[in-house]
Amino acid sequence: MGRCGGAGWGSPERVAVAGPREGCRPGMSIPPAASVRAGSSCRDRADSVAKGLARPGLPLLLGVGLRKSPATPGSLLSLRGSSPSANAVSWFIRACLETRVRAESWCLGLCGKTTGKSVLCFGFPLSIFFIVINEFCERFSYYGMKAVLTLYFTRFLHWDDNFATAIYHTFVALCYLTPILGAIIADSWLGKFKTILYLSIVYAIGQTVLSVGSINDLTDHNQDGSPDAIAVNVALSMVGLILIAFGTGGIKPCVSAFGGDQFEDDQEKQRSTFFSLFYLSINAGSLLSTLITPTIRASECGIHSKQECYPLAFGVPAILMAVALVVFVIGSRMYKKAKPQGNVMLEVSKCVGFAIKNRFRHRSKEFPKREHWLDWASDKYDKRLIAQIKMVLRVLFLYIPLPMFWAVFDQQGSRWTLQATAMNGDFGFKIQPDQMQIVNPILIVIMVPVADSLIYPLIKKCKLNFTPLKKMTVGMFLGSMAFVAAALVQVQIDNHNPVFPAAGQTQIKLINLGAVPATVQFQPQLQSVEVEPNKETGYLTFETSKLLSLNVISANENKTRHLELQEEQRYTLAFKWVPTDINFTWVEDNVTSKPEDGKSLVRFINNFSFPVNVTMGDMDFGVLEPFSVSNYSIIPHAGWSYTIKATMPQDTCTVNSMQFGYGAAYTISLDDCVEKNLFITHFEDIAPNTVHMAWQIPQYFLLTCAEVLFSVTGLEFSYSQAPSNMKSVLQAGWLLTVAVGNIIVLIVAGVSAIQQQWAEYVLFAALLLVVCVIFAIMASFYTYIDPNEIEAQFSKEEKEEDKKDQDTNEKEAEAHSQL
Repeated sequence: MGRCGGAGWGSPERVAVAGPREGCRPGMSIPPAASVRAGSSCRDRADSVAKGLARPGLPLLLGVGLRKSPATPGSLLSLRGSSPSANAVSWFIRACLETRVRAESWCLGLCGKTTGKSVLCFGFPLSIFFIVINEFCERFSYYGMKAVLTLYFTRFLHWDDNFATAIYHTFVALCYLTPILGAIIADSWLGKFKTILYLSIVYAIGQTVLSVGSINDLTDHNQDGSPDAIAVNVALSMVGLILIAFGTGGIKPCVSAFGGDQFEDDQEKQRSTFFSLFYLSINAGSLLSTLITPTIRASECGIHSKQECYPLAFGVPAILMAVALVVFVIGSRMYKKAKPQGNVMLEVSKCVGFAIKNRFRHRSKEFPKREHWLDWASDKYDKRLIAQIKMVLRVLFLYIPLPMFWAVFDQQGSRWTLQATAMNGDFGFKIQPDQMQIVNPILIVIMVPVADSLIYPLIKKCKLNFTPLKKMTVGMFLGSMAFVAAALVQVQIDNHNPVFPAAGQTQIKLINLGAVPATVQFQPQLQSVEVEPNKETGYLTFETSKLLSLNVISANENKTRHLELQEEQRYTLAFKWVPTDINFTWVEDNVTSKPEDGKSLVRFINNFSFPVNVTMGDMDFGVLEPFSVSNYSIIPHAGWSYTIKATMPQDTCTVNSMQFGYGAAYTISLDDCVEKNLFITHFEDIAPNTVHMAWQIPQYFLLTCAEVLFSVTGLEFSYSQAPSNMKSVLQAGWLLTVAVGNIIVLIVAGVSAIQQQWAEYVLFAALLLVVCVIFAIMASFYTYIDPNEIEAQFSKEEKEEDKKDQDTNEKEAEAHSQL
């Protein structure tokens, strides 16, 4: 037996290993891969490269016909047709095939060793290196795209948080439903190689379509920085995501199993090492992509206007998927390609269906009852298959509560990412909200070996019976606690968030730019507010219909302003006493929420008696008339300080600004200029994000510990309790629980009337805790079995029956001979 993250599904020998984030890890037992068609020798392979380039598989898929170039047997292929698109496709195919020839020749020269008929390199079949590189690129593509997906929905497509969450989890659910289809296609019709090849092409097309759909300038005909037909971007994005879901899901059960097929029966050690490398490639791809793509997204790009660079953030994963496809094709002549042998899931479904149908036909009392409802299938199916299905159903019954764990776990990429957008990401360097997801794979790489080599042995030495089902129960409990921690963090965020005016309300902020105190009276007789020189008030909330005017009193001057207010709007009144008058400016702020993505806003008030041209860094605010206010502008880099320059008729003065916070809004008044030094005052309109992103680490830690206990142990337990030829059914059931868990989230996000996010976190924590108790009760009634012993008993009985049949036949033959 090899060691890996678990057996797979499809044919009995299939292995589906993808590390903890795919539901398994190294160290779990796998059945040996079936013997498959052997490859050719080094010399035979070299000859086949030279002579057999004109195989039609890939060209036919692309819809073009190939012919050999008249040059040499191993020369490039040319393509029929002369259109530009056909020539481009021809060039791509020829480049791939020539690269494949050169790669094979180089590898064959480097790795001349063989075992049987397989080319070895460092003791491994040469083909598996292409598979590992392919998996790294594909996982980079998937997790890189997925990391920025939620913010793409909320910031580019401008969907609200609930709808964005629902679509995100719909996509994830589809990614975990399609593997069942991919396994059936691979095992019943196309085989693993062709299934991976064809669906990888679908996958790459989907990534490309998604990248194109995120181009802001695609429909920006008036060049104002916003798409004129956002429906086009939405349609392309949805088509791209559907293709990606079918691609990544379809190849998920095939790639690791295809890698296992490359080994001979006597290469158990090498096969085990391969699955460890396979697991490492998954986590390496996830780590790097989660770090890189959010950084690319945060950069700015565009033709007519500079905005967050989603086309490149999705384009890099698309390029990596194309690289994965090319690498896979390059190694195609080195692969062992097992023929489809039928899918056991279809056989199980037919058996279960027949049992239900037969039981329904014989529902009257005149038919004797049978011990188990599946026994009604014995009229058509043998007892061994029925017994194996019974073992599987016992495990699948325990799967019923599991979707709730995945409903919690997969919110790392949706709700927790949105939570991070309202937090301070200054770690000495800027961390993007979608980069916090990297904490999970980092902790996974640390926690899995720690648990296996330290925690579990320590528990065993304490003579505690920490069974797999108990581990899963503790994992569910820790998952619940992770969401309690998330709720506590959310409460702190909410407590530091500004309160914006609700329906029927208006907020007004007062800024005294003068040198003497002032009193502002809100009429009719609502309240009076004292404002010190060069000070501000917070935003004061009023009922819009009741506030009619305000009166400013400073020194011996008095000035009244009648108000025409809008509901749910913020206003700023800046005023200043001057001899014989009070100057003031009334500004509608047009900011009704905190700036997104931790970015900050700034505006300027000209407190001089003459026009001033204002710049801050590379930002030009133009010429401000006396006592006028600029519009808010986005500060390019929160956490930085900038040089503010005021150009006046007689002089130019400069000063360094404060270090701006994350997610804030500021008003800066230009007060005086002395010897080219500009004097300014900073006013805070919206407080910066004060809750640090580091406070999310405890909830990530708890959820990662939960994943190690629940996900890793769950598959190990499942595979230990099922016959070797039924592990595919358990893999299908396991992935189905992930899909159902994501469906639960999209239902809650779509229909929930909960307004406070912390309350939704508490809801999910409570639901998972209830499910944890139910699962613990179910687990207490479960009896562990050894499927090998049961199958050995069936084999013994079958041998005894065969012996009896043989003895009976011999006696009948002897009787005939005597006659």
